[in-house]
Amino acid sequence: MKYLKYILGILALLIIGFFLLGIIKSELSYECEILVDKPLAESWAVSQDEEKLSAWLEGLQKIEHVSGTPNAVGAVSDVYFIDDGQEMTIRETITEIVPDESVSMNFSSDFMDMDYKLSMTPMGGKTKITSSTTATGNGMVSKSIMVLMGSAIKAQEETNLASLKKTIEENLKNYNAIEN
Repeated sequence: MKYLKYILGILALLIIGFFLLGIIKSELSYECEILVDKPLAESWAVSQDEEKLSAWLEGLQKIEHVSGTPNAVGAVSDVYFIDDGQEMTIRETITEIVPDESVSMNFSSDFMDMDYKLSMTPMGGKTKITSSTTATGNGMVSKSIMVLMGSAIKAQEETNLASLKKTIEENLKNYNAIEN
């Protein structure tokens, strides 16, 4: 009986500690950056090309436009991913676009809400791409899980940016010809 009390006490402390994590650190913020060996205009065009999104966003299945003008501020879309065999839907709302410079979005799901900004800066014929993310769990359990998974969530963004770099640098599509 004595051991059972110790085990239950330790278990209670672990559960309390788990929830305290979410209370103490209720949001996750991080930045990632990468340098691409292509000029800004092409880097921007590739990153905004819906036909190329699945090449750099792991698990992307489809995007369904919900409201607003597609690819414009206020546009709302449902974005479908497959992650470990499970379908996940994220609601995306574009909050700001500065062409050839940045795009900001809000992503919302049952698990969390995320403010995301993708920025591009020219650097002597190359492009520095930076992403800034602030995520908040929707509930005590998800807030605590996010604290524990913070490094994995950031690692996924680093993987996405590395894939974006590869997609941009391997691009053969002439976006200038499309605009003219």
